[in-house]
Amino acid sequence: MLFDFIKEMPKPETEIRLDFSSLLGPLFFTWVILQLFPIVLTALVYEKQQNLRIMMKMHGLGDDPYLMISYAYFLAISLVYMFCFVVFGSVVGLKFFTLNDYSIQFVFYFIYINLQISLSFLVAALFSNVKTVAVVGYMIVFASGLLGGFFFQFFLQDTSLPRVWIVVMELYPCFSLYAGLYEFSQYAFTGNYMGTRGMRWGDLIDSNNGMVHVLIIMIVEWVVVFFMAYYTDQFLTSGSGSRKSPLFFSHKLKSKPSSSFKNPLSSFRLPSLQRKGSKVYVELEKSDVVQEKERVELSLLKQDTTHAIVCDNLKKVYRGRDGNPEKIAVRGLSLALSQGECFGMLGPNGAGKTSFINMMIGLVKPSSGAAYVRGLDIRTDMDGIYANMGVCPQHDLLWETLTGREHLLFYGRLKNLKGTTLTQAVDESLRSVNLFTGGIADKQSGKYSGGMKRRLSVAISLIGDPKVVYMDEPSTGLDPASRKNLWNVVKRAKQNCAIILTIEA
Repeated sequence: MLFDFIKEMPKPETEIRLDFSSLLGPLFFTWVILQLFPIVLTALVYEKQQNLRIMMKMHGLGDDPYLMISYAYFLAISLVYMFCFVVFGSVVGLKFFTLNDYSIQFVFYFIYINLQISLSFLVAALFSNVKTVAVVGYMIVFASGLLGGFFFQFFLQDTSLPRVWIVVMELYPCFSLYAGLYEFSQYAFTGNYMGTRGMRWGDLIDSNNGMVHVLIIMIVEWVVVFFMAYYTDQFLTSGSGSRKSPLFFSHKLKSKPSSSFKNPLSSFRLPSLQRKGSKVYVELEKSDVVQEKERVELSLLKQDTTHAIVCDNLKKVYRGRDGNPEKIAVRGLSLALSQGECFGMLGPNGAGKTSFINMMIGLVKPSSGAAYVRGLDIRTDMDGIYANMGVCPQHDLLWETLTGREHLLFYGRLKNLKGTTLTQAVDESLRSVNLFTGGIADKQSGKYSGGMKRRLSVAISLIGDPKVVYMDEPSTGLDPASRKNLWNVVKRAKQNCAIILTIEA
């Protein structure tokens, strides 16, 4: 029997509305946001692999400013990326974005991208190869999205599972991201179906809303991971020179840069006798070598600060591997170099020239002996030495996408050059190495020939009038005319600084 005159109780009008952004958003948006992770990761490892970070440090950019500047740069890029992400989703009318409060979305994305950048710095400290870290980064992105969509979401939907287990799983940062996106999608889906709104600040106190836990977890992890990344970068990574002690922070609080020679007697040598078994070997040295050693000892005893560089019995011994004996790279070098002098080191490959340079610029620590640059000890005061040092490394360390002029502008700023002084210094440097005319200065360094790159490296080492300059085989790859011009540049530069250069025999 039909009763046509009977109607159901009045209720709010509803209609079937399917918003695929709310249904599939957590999975696909997780992948979209995680794309930033391998990008930041590879950028950090690239600078380490190409020794660009070391190059910046040797010209005065310390670890702390580098980390702060890099962090701010990646944060700015990430904010622009997320802004475009939200704006595009809103313009095309995706309910996931339009129904949920934009301020909550901003807080959530802001906290997560900071956590993601901190994670990138932490992971970058563990790798030194760009290709390897790129593969690892994209594997993490792909696997995290799949685990979130087909594993973690199952637990989010299981109301019988204690909340504490969800919180434990959210300790994995990618699951925290997925959980937050899942909360947004559920509120957007319900709001779209009911014709109401999505998540608002008042909804955070809802017992079924897990966004508060997600935000708290991400904030705590952001702080913890940030300091872990800083600590790991200082003592584990080799991207910024020689590694520091795991307790480097205690030394940093206690130690202060020295303004004069430290304990010169502590580095004095024993008599040149070596005992092997029952035999005694006497090391005979040439008269000029003995005179130089005596000059160094006298300078240290008087604490003479007129010498720009003083090396006292500096040694470097590399440990043997696979049963091979130790390799003595530098065998007790003593040297005193005054301002305005240029000291050349001539020798074949393997003679220890580069090992000596690497000790003086802080890349490796000496096995024994001591060295002072303008009164500062290379073992403890390298940060103070870097401010007055210029380096032309054995291999050209350049950004291939930057022009020659941009390189010099960057390193000039590291030397505190500004305004017209910086512009004039850059132009003079380019002219001195014949890179100014013909538009060469404004061409990307990746398009330079080997000789042009070498000349640019020389110009970088001299920008800002450093007091001490090291040039490791600066004439490599230069034609006779360019080589002659190089020696003229060195001759002019040494008037205001001390220069040590190496040449292959």
